[in-house]
Parts: sequence; structure tokens; C-alpha cells
Amino acid sequence: MMTLDQLNAAGEDALVALLDGIYEHSPWIARRAFAARPADGFASLAALKHALARVVREASVDEQLGLIRAHPELAGKAMVAKTLTAESTNEQRTAGLTDCSPEEFARLQQLNADYNARFGWPFILAVRGPRGLGLTRHQIIDTFARRLNAHPDIERAECLRNIHRIAEIRLNDKFGITPTLGNQVWDWAESLARFSDPGFAENGQLTVLYLTDAHRAAAAQLADWMRECGFDEVGIDAVGNVVGVYHGTDADAPRLLTGSHYDTVRNGGKYDGRLGILVPMACVRELHRQGRRLRHGLEVVGFSEEEGQRYKATFLGSSALVGRFDPTWLDQADADGVVLRDLMREAGLPATMDAIQALRRDPARYLGFIEVHIEQGPVLNELDLPLGIVTSINGSIRYVGELRGLASHAGTTPMDRRRDAAAAVAELILYVEERAGAVPEVVGTVGQLQVPNGSINVIPGRCRFSLDLRATTDEARDALDADVRARLAAICERRGLSFTLERTEAAAAAPSDPAWQARWEQAVAALGLPAHRMPSGAGHDAMKLHQAMPQAMLFQRGLNLGISHNPLEAISNDDTELCVQAFQALLDRL
Repeated sequence: MMTLDQLNAAGEDALVALLDGIYEHSPWIARRAFAARPADGFASLAALKHALARVVREASVDEQLGLIRAHPELAGKAMVAKTLTAESTNEQRTAGLTDCSPEEFARLQQLNADYNARFGWPFILAVRGPRGLGLTRHQIIDTFARRLNAHPDIERAECLRNIHRIAEIRLNDKFGITPTLGNQVWDWAESLARFSDPGFAENGQLTVLYLTDAHRAAAAQLADWMRECGFDEVGIDAVGNVVGVYHGTDADAPRLLTGSHYDTVRNGGKYDGRLGILVPMACVRELHRQGRRLRHGLEVVGFSEEEGQRYKATFLGSSALVGRFDPTWLDQADADGVVLRDLMREAGLPATMDAIQALRRDPARYLGFIEVHIEQGPVLNELDLPLGIVTSINGSIRYVGELRGLASHAGTTPMDRRRDAAAAVAELILYVEERAGAVPEVVGTVGQLQVPNGSINVIPGRCRFSLDLRATTDEARDALDADVRARLAAICERRGLSFTLERTEAAAAAPSDPAWQARWEQAVAALGLPAHRMPSGAGHDAMKLHQAMPQAMLFQRGLNLGISHNPLEAISNDDTELCVQAFQALLDRL
């Protein structure tokens, strides 16, 4: 087995020899990493991985394509001829590609041919997968077929990401490293995903809406795992939050609060929200195994509802903890007419405001709130970074609107006499894109468009649309809002249209507490990684806790270009290992 000391003591040729086989037939990567090696060497294996990935990211496109083309096809001619490198042979064997049925082999050969014809390079997939145990042939073929339709720029980036994952697993093998903590979190998430609502479970999809049977089963499972981890107190509160407490040595010292949500969107992913429950659980498990306690107690909350999928009661679970539970929520009915109050009582919850208000936490008894979450975006992927520190959770304003013009004949109405509602919304979309893009960390989206009763030969007389405006500060959000509304009015005035605009949501920005953000930065730096700071464009439970106490978040990279709220949402065991280690480092510094 190789050691980091051995690698750091090596000269250039020796280092290249030690890293032979990590990147397929590409010793130039190790040479450039040597040239950029810090004077005191690579601080950690994570730092080495990042340095190698950075060399590839900063290489020319031709060099990147050369690296991709240095890899063999999956189940291709080199495998049949047994001319693969030892590393590639092991990986393709682990995934069972050496045991393909004739039909599977023929399908892979056709996919290889189609892929090469489209992109001009071989398909690259880390076939040992996010857990390192190997993907199934079915998973490989499905991924192959899906990525065949990608844009070349996106697919080149995906190939490089998979090459880095292959290199990461090979480095783990060379160093004798097993990401045990990451594996535990990954396994918990996989197991928790077995609970899914009817209509989705049968199709292999994950959907867990508030207080369904699957939701209650997931809560019970989390509570059982917390007990097994060694939490001193575990319970399910009046709104269905799962709460675990690991006591500190000083009963009078304030606790640290952490957690995230365990409900999901429809046909969602396994890690959104749940990662923020399972990572601190793994930390408590390790503390308990070591017989250690911190001075401060740690309280982990699995929030019962955050997504607003079944009722219009987004952040229901965390709202109760800050005393912001809206009493009118109890009288809401879902799409099937089930009233929330009745549902809660059926689930054994009291469904009274007295019981819910009793859940409010006293901020004086807490150090603050921290949350770990999957990024849900592509930034960390593009930077080849496993972790990022959140600087602020974006404030947002949302609208639904409608423009009204005149529905008239598409053939007989001259272009200068049209009152086209859809064309006006298209103009607004382009302005939103231009205006938001001109300011850092500001985003704007028109995500819904509808032409009621539209016809191919009729100029749209009506067009419905949505607006989602976000920024890291309320000032920037409000400035964007004012400019977009002014431009909408101007467009309608010029085109002779009328409009309605209804605000449906407004959420204040939640900047991270500087002291807690600094603690996350120190924890990530302790792993030998750059402390990358970034805003969160999505909302999180931390937004609600921000109303009562200091908060700060840590992001973990998602795979598949950071896709989230989607079955393709994924994490790796190695990234999760680093996330748990960062959480542990933060706790140790308390």
C-alpha cells in the first residue's frame, strides 16, 4: 500500500511511477500535479485527488479529449482481446461486463458504435459506481442510452467527471482506504428509500408525502437508527419531526441544533434533505462508539415536511420549532379532500395549536443551527470540489401572471397589427434572462407557460406564465423584482396588451452567520480542501431556523451534473466520507 508520506517524498519520476494507472495512459497529469505540489506536500488524499482533477480541468480541450480517448470502450474490442490495463480489467469484471449475455453484449456494441459516431470518443462510466461495489449491467446500459442524447459539451464534462471518479477509486485501492462513514450514510439513504407512496413505489420511484404510511414508516426507521447510534433521547414530536438528542457533559451548556427534512418531492431523489439527518447521525454513532461526549449537547431533527407537496404548508416541520406554524394550515385539505387536522389525529398526533406551540425552541438554549445538504446544482461538479460553504440562502419572490391581447387569424393579421400575448411573454423571458445575468448571484426564471385554447393558426390572445426571482440579498432581489415588473408594464404598453400579476410567495434571504460560516470553512480546510464559498439558490429548513438563531450550511456535491428533485440525484461514498469528517471537525472545535 502507498502512503501519503511516501508520495510527498518522491521526486517527479518516482511520483509519476507511483501514480501509474490512476489516469489511463496519461502520465502528464501526474507530472503537472507534481509541478504544482505545495512545498510541504499534499495535505491529504483528498487534496491529492483535487490537485489531479484541477490539472485536467485546466488542461486544453484537446488534452481533455486525449484523456477521454485513452480509455477503452465498455465491453469493447480491448476487453474481448484481453488487452485492457489491469485496472480497467478489474473494473469491467466487477460490473459483470465480462459475463454479458449475447443480447447485452450486442446492445453494448451498438451503443458504443452510436456513441462514437455522435461524439467521436468512447463512452466513459465509473462502473464501480457511487458506492464502489459495481453498477449492474442494466444500470450501465440505461446510463449509456440516456447520455447518448446529451449535448457534446455536457457529455465531455460527464466523461471527465467519471474519469475522476475512476481515479478516486483507484487511489483508494492504492492507499488501502475504505470510506466507512460514507458507506454507512449511503447505505442508510438507500435503505430509507424503500419507503415510498403507492402509485410511485410500484414503478421504482421515491415519493414520501406528509404523514402517508411511507412517511410514518420512514420516521419510525430514523428513530430506530438514532437509538442504535446511541442517542440519549429519541422521539417523534407533535408535527412528526424525528428528534434525537446526544447529551453533552455540561447540562447547562447550550445545544447545537442540526438536521434537515425526510419528506420528498414526487419522484424525487434519495439524498435531498435526508443527507442532513444521516450525516450528524453518523457523527453521533462515532462519538458513542468511542465513549466520547462533547461539552455541548447535539440535537438532530429530521423535519417532517419541507417540500410543500401535499399541503400548502411549506417548512411545516421547521416552522413549528421557531413558533411560526400557521394555525390556518390545520384546516387545509389535500387533493383528496383530507383535512390536515384530521390526518394528524389519524397519525396519533395531537393536532392542537397548544401542542404545536410547545415545540418552539428557546434560542437562548442553542448555539445555533447548522445543516448539511446536497448542492442541487452543477457548481461543485464544475470545480471538482466535494464540499462548498454556503454564504447565504437566496431570498425569493414568485408570481403567476397572465397577459391578454387579441386572438386573431394567423394568416390574415399583418405583423404590425398583432396583439400577441405569447410573443410579449417571450420578450419578458429574454429580459429576465438578461437582467438577472447582469448581476452576480441573482437568478430569474419563467418556468411555466400556457396558451389557453391555443391553436396552430391563431395568434395567442392569452398567455399565462410564472416568475421566480431570487438573490442572495433582499435588496438585490427587490431591485430585480422592480425592474422586471416595470419592463412587463412597458412591454404591454408598447404592444397594446393588459396583464395581471399575482404574488404567490416572498421569502427573505438568509445570510449565513459569519462565525458559523467560518467554522465550516475551518472544518473543510482541515481536510486539505479549498474552502469554496457559494450561495444557495434553493430554500432549506435553515431559512426558517434563521428566524430564531444563527445558521450556516455546508453543501455536498451531487453527481450527474448536480441534478436534484429527480431519480438521477446521486452522491458518492467518498464525498460523503469527507462531509462526515467535516462535520466531525466542526464538532471537535466546539
